[in-house]
Amino acid sequence: MTDPVRLSKRLVELISCSRREAELFIAGGWVMVDGQVVDKPQVMVLQQEKIELHPEASLIPVAPVTMLFHQPLVAGRDANSAQQLICADTRVADDPSGIRIAKQHFAQLKQSIPLEKNASGLLVFTQDFRVTRKLIDDAATIEQEYIVEIAGELIPDGLKQLNHGLKFNGRVLPPIKVSWQNETRLRFALKGAQPGQITHMCKSVGLQVLAMKRIRIGRISMAKLQPGLWRYLMPHERF
Repeated sequence: MTDPVRLSKRLVELISCSRREAELFIAGGWVMVDGQVVDKPQVMVLQQEKIELHPEASLIPVAPVTMLFHQPLVAGRDANSAQQLICADTRVADDPSGIRIAKQHFAQLKQSIPLEKNASGLLVFTQDFRVTRKLIDDAATIEQEYIVEIAGELIPDGLKQLNHGLKFNGRVLPPIKVSWQNETRLRFALKGAQPGQITHMCKSVGLQVLAMKRIRIGRISMAKLQPGLWRYLMPHERF
């Protein structure tokens, strides 16, 4: 029996690369030990363990990614503490992006355009500063779409007032698009949504908000993404 050695040292011996290259391959998730991905260069391995380098392994730095997550409605949980739910196990099985999952994808994720408290639906987490800048700088002009479940009786001309004529925080709200989805649900499409705005609007016309789900941000729709799952934003998709 031989003494265990660092995985990075073993990889150097196997593929004749530099130590730095070996560490980058391992950290990039390109190396398997007995069929399992190991991404820590300092892990100790035995001589008899099978070490494999993925045939598509690359030393090119991992490109920043953006993730779309369907925040489920969970009683007592802050709708914006969803990042802890994003992991390899909660990626949607049929992710159309074709992006190979990597450990680095879960580091330094930033959330943009947060959900209201007790709301569910589409959340965006990104490592890409361009996406962050777009969603923050253009927040006032990016349209968001919500499905709002309501109770109560709408006052006369209430739907017209929801579309234009109400105030919030002392200011007249700009025109938005509100329509019935069915007898108990309204569809809101609005720009520059402020926390509490939709609830206040509904209350102003005799309605109580029972549940709220965001289904679209700009041109990106949640589509068939199921609660608690996420997928990568595809290269051609734009907010």
